[in-house]
Formats: sequence, structure tokens, C-alpha cells
Amino acid sequence: MFNDTSTPLSLLTTRRSGKPRDLTAPGPSPEQLEQMIAIAARTPDHGKLAPWRFVIVDDRAALATLITDAYRAERPQAARIEIESLEQFAHQAPALVVVLSSPSTTSHIPRWEQELSAGAATMNLLHAAHAMGFAGGWLTGWPTFSEVVRDAFGGPHERIAGFVFLGTPGRPLDERPRPDLARVISHWP
Repeated sequence: MFNDTSTPLSLLTTRRSGKPRDLTAPGPSPEQLEQMIAIAARTPDHGKLAPWRFVIVDDRAALATLITDAYRAERPQAARIEIESLEQFAHQAPALVVVLSSPSTTSHIPRWEQELSAGAATMNLLHAAHAMGFAGGWLTGWPTFSEVVRDAFGGPHERIAGFVFLGTPGRPLDERPRPDLARVISHWP
């Protein structure tokens, strides 16, 4: 296993997701956030389509209203605890970027490749945050799959790839179990 912390590879071996509820101030400045997104946009992109978009959420109260109203409309019998959970979701961490998969509908590049590129851009956003001394958490959940929430950020041809919460870890980040490499690596033929 690679353990050299004196090289840029240490960033890849030490990056961990932060739980958005545990991410505190300071968050990235607007300039740092723009730099993170510029780095994220350097992702592999067959056809140079930029099949992703980044939406910086400035008004968390508006996001909470959007999400809870959409949830209530879809599930009128929603329990109070469900609504409170969605309100908390909207207010986690100092910074939030919604990443959208925004595939070109006129390109010959397969949609699947464009969606993979959106996932790679999201991961690059997390790598950039880590390289700049922050932590990030990439969440999905109900808001990601709501058409009403999606439509507030994009159009019907787009999908929310995730909500990326960014900030400073409020406690040491947990190391999660990693897969046994013998289980995920094979040789062919």
C-alpha cells in the first residue's frame, strides 16, 4: 500500500468523505469555490461537451423551502420528522454545490459516457476540496431524484448527480472499510 505522505499522491490516499452534518466553518471562500470548480471541470470529457453543470447554492433557506414543499406535494402524509430531516439536509456544511449531469442530446457521444463524466467531475470537486484543506460529502437521497427539485436547478434532460457539501471537518474524519483488492482486481484472459 502507498504510504508516502510527502508527494501529491498522498492527497489521493488520504482523501475521505466528511459527513455534511459534521462540516463546519470556515468553508471555502467564493474564490476558492470557483477554483475548486475549475479543477473539477478538468475531468475526462469525450467530445469536449462539458456534460455537467455546477450550481452554487447561496440561499439555504430557499433550498429548504424548495425541498420540503416538493416533498409535501409528493407525500402529503409526510411525518414531521421527515420534513425536519429535509430541512437539516438543506442547512448542512458552510458551502453547497449541486452537480448536474447535463448530457448533450444532439451529440453522438453515448449518454452513459456523458453521465460518467459528470460523476468524474463530482469526484474531482471532492479532490480539489481536499487538496485545498477542506472536506466534502457527496449526498444523494430523495431530493436528488425529485423532478421538482431537479427543475429548480436544471431542465428535464438533466439529472442531479449529487449535492456536494463542503467545509472544515468538525472532528477527525472516519476511515471507512475499503474493498479487498483481491476481490475487485482480476486479470484477463
